Amino acid sequence: MDQIPVCNYEGSDYQTSFWDQSDRAYEDGAEAVALRRLLPKSGQRMLELGAGAGRNTPRYQGFEQIVLVDYSTTQLAQARQRLGQSERYRFVAADIYKLPFGPASFDAATMIRTLHHMAEPRLALAQVRAALTGGAPFILEYANKQNLKAILRYTLGRQSWNPFSPEPVEFAPLNFDFLPATVRAWLQANQFLLERQLTVSHYRIGLFKRIIPLRMLVWMDSLAQLTGDLWQLSPSVFTRSRAAGTAQEITPELVLRCPACGEAPLPDTPPLLTCPACGKTYPVENDIYDLRVQ
Repeated sequence: MDQIPVCNYEGSDYQTSFWDQSDRAYEDGAEAVALRRLLPKSGQRMLELGAGAGRNTPRYQGFEQIVLVDYSTTQLAQARQRLGQSERYRFVAADIYKLPFGPASFDAATMIRTLHHMAEPRLALAQVRAALTGGAPFILEYANKQNLKAILRYTLGRQSWNPFSPEPVEFAPLNFDFLPATVRAWLQANQFLLERQLTVSHYRIGLFKRIIPLRMLVWMDSLAQLTGDLWQLSPSVFTRSRAAGTAQEITPELVLRCPACGEAPLPDTPPLLTCPACGKTYPVENDIYDLRVQ
């Protein structure tokens, strides 16, 4: 198989430019509401995929350990600076198509604002499922191509792609919108049992954000989110699924796996990890494990 392209935020100021210095407080607040509704109260080890600079990590209060995964080491460095040094957090740079963890290593996972960068989302979801124990909740957010704005533009002839067709639409390089029915089919194919859907960011319009106070706008969105199991017409959709199968006990220590050959356990020997099977080496610098296959 050819190398699957990966969206890389290495060296990016995404956290600052997109979240901290732009008008995204409404979107952040609406997502916080959705996460509160979907997150379990507690757990042992959370897998946070596409963690970036750790914007959502403090919201996972009930978990004993959180493993932040991103392809970008610079994003993870920002997360480490934000969260501080603690045994509660592990920072891992990895390719989502080659996750470096043993099977059933986690009892929960989230993937927020990440699937829309996946050229092969079904393969990515298969990797997530393999890392989870049976019964583990998986909270997934995705960009919805069947949103009201896209439907209106298509109806008026101002948009060429069909918002109701099953295939993803790539509106910019490695930026995809998905049909909700297609995402549900991918989840089912990868042994996830869908439990709940929330529609989010209904009022992602500049005029609304300028004239409606932030707290009211987030409250309005919190009410609209509850329609998610009936229809999905917002630009963002959150789902909670459970990994099918029997629950297994999570190991006290995180089991690493060589992403090149699949050998597990990969000896956890910073500052350099060496695979006993294939000899590949992986550096650890400033508490960030670089488990990408170069």
